[in-house]
Amino acid sequence: MSDIRININNKTYVLEHDSAQTHHAIAELDFSVHPHQFVCLVGPSGCGKTTLLNMIAGLDKHYDGEISMGRPEHVPTIGYVFQNPRLLPWHTVRQNIELVFADRAPATLINNLLESMQLLEAQHQYPERLSLGMQRRVAIIRAFAIDPDILLMDEPFVSLDAPTARQVRSLLSSLWRQRPHTVLFVTHDLREAIALADRLIFLSPSPMRIVSDIQVDIARDQRHDESQIEAFRERLLGNHPEISGLL
Repeated sequence: MSDIRININNKTYVLEHDSAQTHHAIAELDFSVHPHQFVCLVGPSGCGKTTLLNMIAGLDKHYDGEISMGRPEHVPTIGYVFQNPRLLPWHTVRQNIELVFADRAPATLINNLLESMQLLEAQHQYPERLSLGMQRRVAIIRAFAIDPDILLMDEPFVSLDAPTARQVRSLLSSLWRQRPHTVLFVTHDLREAIALADRLIFLSPSPMRIVSDIQVDIARDQRHDESQIEAFRERLLGNHPEISGLL
């Protein structure tokens, strides 16, 4: 089990199109995530959510501050689901999942995950034969397969149509209940965040700061009820008008 402690004083980077200019992405960002907590980071496009996930994953180490995870003597395993599924087109579904294992891949575990995500019958197909929703499910399986201490998910359902997104969210929620992990999930879809999260952290436009930090008190077995989601959303927007401009 791993908690995450984030204290970023400052994060800037040079703009790709103009090396003489810098972008101030994050300022004074301070929060913690407890073990097995599912946290959604909600904020406008371009506010720095992906940058933050890359920093947590260790892909970006150029910032002023500190990110700590778990105990000092334990280096946590991190799974990352990117916006793009990033499947190798010359490998089958099953082979794409097996790639994350240095040694022999655990066949029973992969079978169980494929079944949980309703992909067992598609395991020998190549990515080009899959819908985008199916590709995204493969990417989720690949991240879960390594049994990560921390799972980072960067808008994994973006560009899916509403019915497909609901189906994949439901499958993800079911899989997470079976195998709880500490999750940081980036989205700009408030209904999606409410359906999935224990906690919602609302982030400002860059330089990114926390605007509100809200607990979701809907029971997990009621998250399939869209009326419950909508009622919570209306209460949330009514009680916290400051978040309306962030969506």
